[in-house]
Amino acid sequence: MTNTEPVIEIAGLDTRFGSHVIHENINLTIYKGEILALVGGSGSGKTTLLRQMLGLTRPARGSVRVLGAERYDGSHEQQRKLRIRSGVLFQQGALFSALTVFDNVALPLREMRTLCEETIRELVMLKLGMVGVEPQHARKMPAELSGGMIKRVALARALAQDPELLFLDEPTAGLDPALSEAFVDLIRSLREELALTVIMVTHDLDTLVALADRVAVLADRHIVALGPIPEIIICDHPFIQAFFGGVRGQNALRALQRS
Repeated sequence: MTNTEPVIEIAGLDTRFGSHVIHENINLTIYKGEILALVGGSGSGKTTLLRQMLGLTRPARGSVRVLGAERYDGSHEQQRKLRIRSGVLFQQGALFSALTVFDNVALPLREMRTLCEETIRELVMLKLGMVGVEPQHARKMPAELSGGMIKRVALARALAQDPELLFLDEPTAGLDPALSEAFVDLIRSLREELALTVIMVTHDLDTLVALADRVAVLADRHIVALGPIPEIIICDHPFIQAFFGGVRGQNALRALQRS
């Protein structure tokens, strides 16, 4: 990661739910073109921080700037434009069960109210093809899809409006190793092809090692480590040592060294 243009800037962020403090004085800058992974134990606030970058959850204190604009200020139109510039893949795909594959991907395009149906059809089929979903699957319902196919359709929907930022919440959760590896390869190729900046939450070590340029480790209400994996693993924080020190962690690190 050599680009120094910030696309997300978080400063002095606190998050509280009642008396329960999730984050305390979080500071984080994410740079254009990188893949940054958020890791941490259960309840450390990984997904909450992701939601704050998306404007879905407001922090108790601090600022979140996305693509040069304040995430929680500005007009409705400014916020709408920010949303269009971000795509999101939720953990379980979050496809609408009553809509076909085609209509799930078409939904954000139709909500724009600026495109005709012919253009929407062309764009939907383009995005499905981009993620490896063949045309004959476009009329299927989500219940007819495998877990891997659901992830690909949800990714096509996230890319429908040609976003600059792609947010991934546990992108390979629930996939077997072969499907997980194929999905990681897909994310990697799309990042290069579309010049995306990717922010992902993951607990999967293989996904983390294969994709992340930098890792931000959330623990004890703070970011306790931030940097490339070789710098992270030498930190002596208990969570980091437990996370990377097990058999799977060591196997993933050996794979990183081989690559």
